[in-house]
Amino acid sequence: MPGASSKNQQGETNMRFASISIAALATAIAAPAFAQDQAQADDTRSGGIAEIVVTAQKRAENVQDVPIAITAFTAGALQERAVGDVSALSGITPNVTLDASTPFSGSSAVLGATIRGIGSSDFAFNIDPAVGVYLDGVYLGRSIGANQDLLDVERIEVLKGPQGTLFGRNTIGGAISIVTHNPGDEFHAKGDVTVGRFNRIQARGLVDIPLAPGLSSSVAFGLHKRDGFQKRVAYSDPGANDSFTLFPASGYETRSRQGGDNSWNLRGKLRWDDGGKFRATFSADYTNIDQDSTANTVLAVTPIPGPFAGVAENNIPGTALDVVTGSSGFLFAGLYNFCIGATAQQIADRNATNLCGPRSSVNGYLTLPGLASRNVDGDPYNDLLPYDGRWVNTDKDVSYANGNNFSKLKQWGLGLNLEYDLTDNIALKSITSYREVDFKAGVDLDNSPLPILQTSFIVDQYQFSQEVQLTGSAMDGALNFVLGGYGFKENGDLRDFVTFSAGLLQVDGPGKVDTEAYAGFGQVDWRVNDLIGISVGARYTKENKRYDGAQSDINGFNYKLFNCMALDPATGNPSAECAAGVGFPIPSEPFRYYPTSPNKQTFDDFSYKLGLQLHPTEDVMAYGSFSRGYKTGGWTTRLSNPLPVAPTFGEEVAETFEAGVKSTLLDRRLQLNAAVFTTKYKGIQLNFQQGVSPTIQNAGDARIKGFEIEAVAAPADGFTITASAGYLDAYYTNVLAPAQVAPNPFQLGVQKGSALPKAPEWKFNVSPRYEVAVGNGKIVALADWTHTTGMRNDTEGTILLLRPTTDIVNASLQYQAPDNQWNLTVGGTNITNERYLVTGQAQIAGGQIYGTYSRPAEWYVRLGFEF
Repeated sequence: MPGASSKNQQGETNMRFASISIAALATAIAAPAFAQDQAQADDTRSGGIAEIVVTAQKRAENVQDVPIAITAFTAGALQERAVGDVSALSGITPNVTLDASTPFSGSSAVLGATIRGIGSSDFAFNIDPAVGVYLDGVYLGRSIGANQDLLDVERIEVLKGPQGTLFGRNTIGGAISIVTHNPGDEFHAKGDVTVGRFNRIQARGLVDIPLAPGLSSSVAFGLHKRDGFQKRVAYSDPGANDSFTLFPASGYETRSRQGGDNSWNLRGKLRWDDGGKFRATFSADYTNIDQDSTANTVLAVTPIPGPFAGVAENNIPGTALDVVTGSSGFLFAGLYNFCIGATAQQIADRNATNLCGPRSSVNGYLTLPGLASRNVDGDPYNDLLPYDGRWVNTDKDVSYANGNNFSKLKQWGLGLNLEYDLTDNIALKSITSYREVDFKAGVDLDNSPLPILQTSFIVDQYQFSQEVQLTGSAMDGALNFVLGGYGFKENGDLRDFVTFSAGLLQVDGPGKVDTEAYAGFGQVDWRVNDLIGISVGARYTKENKRYDGAQSDINGFNYKLFNCMALDPATGNPSAECAAGVGFPIPSEPFRYYPTSPNKQTFDDFSYKLGLQLHPTEDVMAYGSFSRGYKTGGWTTRLSNPLPVAPTFGEEVAETFEAGVKSTLLDRRLQLNAAVFTTKYKGIQLNFQQGVSPTIQNAGDARIKGFEIEAVAAPADGFTITASAGYLDAYYTNVLAPAQVAPNPFQLGVQKGSALPKAPEWKFNVSPRYEVAVGNGKIVALADWTHTTGMRNDTEGTILLLRPTTDIVNASLQYQAPDNQWNLTVGGTNITNERYLVTGQAQIAGGQIYGTYSRPAEWYVRLGFEF
């Protein structure tokens, strides 16, 4: 499968390099560079392709004049192409993969973003994204809530490649800038109502209300409700299985479906602009989500071949560790099966009496009966179902899970933008923002009525940011500059709950995060003459981070493993002597894996950009640039065993050379842009599975090479074709020994030459649009086809999680009444019902490989109005 297999042989690497070099050269000759409008071709002045104004360089410019690889979308284009949230941009943006959810997050509001092979597939509070999402110039610090509903969007700009100079930390892969509607000075209202498959009902509205000369306001609202596409059904033989409510979690709400939507949001703006030197915009937004967890499908059950460990005579005395075969007893589903199916003598022979004995529950340590011999004790009424192949899904849209099933997010923010013209050519701007995220989710990942793998989370995040920009021009506009300073403060709490194998392991992971970051930046763009332009930019960032973690196993599995069961009579918990003997770092907190230090780290970075532009004609620009991006380091917080020192990971860096061309040709009837790039990606932070724990490591280094081509053609009035192509060759050039994964029956592995995750080799998109007058109204027909070759969905290249080559087709037919006072659209998304895994995890030690499938084919009917 393209983009998913390992590439270990030097000959293959050389062939790849040669092919991409030839392709890059051909692209550069033909018309390279990148960044263009994906909107409809509707320029009222000439019948050609409309201009899009962007602010990618902190000033308003035609996207065709910006020497950066940008794909920009207008509000009209987003609506016509049924783009309702950020993740839906994935199919129509080359070399970009945006997924609604990440493994075990349980929420479609979490954004898994990867641009040109650089991204992050985790939502943990301590892990920073690699693609920055900005809302009206404000950085959203978490991937939770970053999959924004596109309520009242004016445009979206997707900037590809490191954006460290002007956008700063954690934009190593790129940046997504969402610009919302500003109030107008006349009364204006528009909205729409949509119905569709799975009982979908969606309503959105926007109204501009002038309040006084120079003072205007706007209010936008949206609501969206849709049944989940995955049904939960009762298993025919529920057995005497323990309820998931016996074990700690962030909540115990269940629902009959998974993958549904239920949300509403509001945004209000108040703007002062009387045409003078001073302008101000105050904004407030609120989002409330209370819906199902994401759908989940079990692809394989992994307690293979059965018993949890090796041969008893090989075990270390007093433990269940087989030192001859290397079996460690940490195949938890296998241990569960062994306990319920073994006699007391068989359990004793394996030194597993305590492991199979009483378990902890919400009522405290060892307050729940054990699992030992439940299926062989002669009492059929207390038999438990084993965890075996019967729980592999036979229908991806049906689940036997009956555990926690909810996703709740409350997110709000306040913003104040102030602008003052110091002179006719110099302006001062301030962007102040405060935002909060209150997140709670739970998902049952085992496709069974057993509490084999249940995850739930609580995240409360607060952030404050302040940016000041001084922008201006000189030399009759030949020189443009921006200087600025930035401050960001974030803190909050998180808590992870994970129940493994009927409570044999019960993770309770509280933690606190506190981050302060400061930066100074600047960029100068000088048009030396009609032919040559030069860009120079730099940014210095310093940040202080603190993490206080307290992850625990409240079932005390390690104590049972080493048969250290002495209790403190005052608390009833394991004694301090046991805690010290087994290796817990804080004997007074006997369940706590996580040590107290180091809990502080300091990072600093100097990112810069150098660029050269050539303007052979007014409508053609060629450019070349070197840019550097930076992503901060942090802590791995999910541990499988107690450690004396908290594990940290360092920052990662990307350095990219890019060359491209932007052109508007044939009297604005053809827009042809392209870019070719090569990136050195160093100190990569990627998720690796260590036992039951997904951990972050600096995996090594990679080389990423590729190109992008985007075109908009308007060959005739009313007819346009938008098309794009992207190519990526993203592979490891070095993998550190602790991060290497050997190929195995489950996985392709990770070693030098392996492909990076979420980096398909090819992506093509073609979208024809035809508009024809009907009386005083018009009909607009639109089709959208995206072909994406296969890719890894996880770092290790789990074979069952590989995303195959996909072909996604969307289409719509719209009637617009005279003056577009109302319109009616009938459309479908994924109309060929292409199903593929969006995300997933190989939880081999926990007992399963599972994933989330894409949404099935859906139809919709939308009625819109505007006046």
